[in-house]
Amino acid sequence: MSSSPVPLAPASDPSKSPVLPAGAVAGLDEAITRSQSYLLSELKPEGYWIGELIVDVTLVADMVVFYHWWGKVDPAWQAKAVHHIFSKQLADGGWNIYPHGPSEVNATVKAYLALKLAGIDPKDPRMLRAREVACTLGGVPRMNTFSKLYLALIGLVTWKHVPTIPSEVLLIGKWFHVNFWEMSSWSRAMLVPLAIINHFRPTRPLPLNVDELFPNGKWELDEALRPRYFDFGLRNMFLWLDRLHKLAEWFSRHGLHPFRRRALRRAETWMLERFEGSDGLAAIFPAMLNALIALKALGYDDEHPQVVRAHRELLRLMHETADSVRIEPCLSPVWDSAIVSICLRESGVPANHPKMVKSTHWLMDREIRFKGDWIHKNPVDVEPSGWVFEFNNQWNPDVDDTAMVLLALRQTPTDNPRRRDESFARGLKWMMAFQCRDGGWAAFDKDCTKSILEKVPFADHNAMLDPECADITARILELLGYEGWDVNHPQIKRALDYLRAQQEPDGSWYGRW
Repeated sequence: MSSSPVPLAPASDPSKSPVLPAGAVAGLDEAITRSQSYLLSELKPEGYWIGELIVDVTLVADMVVFYHWWGKVDPAWQAKAVHHIFSKQLADGGWNIYPHGPSEVNATVKAYLALKLAGIDPKDPRMLRAREVACTLGGVPRMNTFSKLYLALIGLVTWKHVPTIPSEVLLIGKWFHVNFWEMSSWSRAMLVPLAIINHFRPTRPLPLNVDELFPNGKWELDEALRPRYFDFGLRNMFLWLDRLHKLAEWFSRHGLHPFRRRALRRAETWMLERFEGSDGLAAIFPAMLNALIALKALGYDDEHPQVVRAHRELLRLMHETADSVRIEPCLSPVWDSAIVSICLRESGVPANHPKMVKSTHWLMDREIRFKGDWIHKNPVDVEPSGWVFEFNNQWNPDVDDTAMVLLALRQTPTDNPRRRDESFARGLKWMMAFQCRDGGWAAFDKDCTKSILEKVPFADHNAMLDPECADITARILELLGYEGWDVNHPQIKRALDYLRAQQEPDGSWYGRW
């Protein structure tokens, strides 16, 4: 770590704002001061900042479906969920997955299903508009695999219409070109419980259907997974493999699959191990919900500590008001604390401000000194370090949060500078070990880019891989620049070459994170 942070210009220095009209600097200073006061007042007693990750309605809709499947519907909670879902309905009747975006098929079908499960009359004008949009978008047949799986759980589609996720994938050695560890960390966390669910198929039919959301009939579901003869593409090859897996599933349910019992034990053990040191499996909603369903499929009682714990972690993601409920995909204290710390320092808050020092201590306490799952793709001799997005997720520290925390740590001294410097040095060395072969950095793993995995039938969530990306790479270069690394350093040269190659025709760069 450099001996001292790069000096920061005072927020009120007019020479740093040459484009502002006369008199505007005073107003800007006032706005900055008010923002600083607000942020400092929002620091939690423990020393962190945390905001809310506001997302679309699909998480609330998924929980409505789950509670009906589990048989634990709370009418008061469900009424709040209905209010939230309707509050986000677009003018055309559908639901989107990002602000100001168009209606999207998965979100619209999930919202419609949740409302119907909650007892909303299908003839309600809002439901009629939603149905029309859903059918225009293709309806149930156009939903992705993970969305269809929730429909299979309540008997609205059959399991033959859901791509098979074989648990035996956990038994494939790393020597094989395509193996479990070549998937992104979040895909691994989602697929392991889904493989368990796929084996047991714990369907609990409910007294309703959504036949009205099949615009061309249910035969379209058959077409989605039907392999073609004389088609030698990778996608078609995997469709034939899916047929074989479905045959193997029949044998496994009759005790005739030689590896299934071992694979299921491996999947259960893997999942339970990763509950430890984490705020739920991978500390992210889809994996956490899948894990709870998998526990029930495995026969865990509702009062079993693992079931209680898994449900409790999901409840921590919920924000209930008097008439509504929202759900976050995950919690973000480390990321938020690092960003707030950086902006407060760069806006002129003294480094020795008690709240800045407290936040620095909190961030240092969050360093992960544990060899997590990253070691499988990056088996280098580097001392474990890194930070995560959430409170606890020890198996999956990530490069992006690590870079942001290091940017924060370098600007704020503590009463234990030796500890800070050692933490910074470890984190920097760990982060640099993740540079990918093309020169950039990815989020969680190194060189997780085998595109063949994007062809498997259950890869339609479009996130099977963890590619290097321009935004993370740029943040790392920003940090290295502050630290005085030379532009001719081999790792920096490779990173710059990567960024030049990634520039879009209009001059911009794509931001993945």
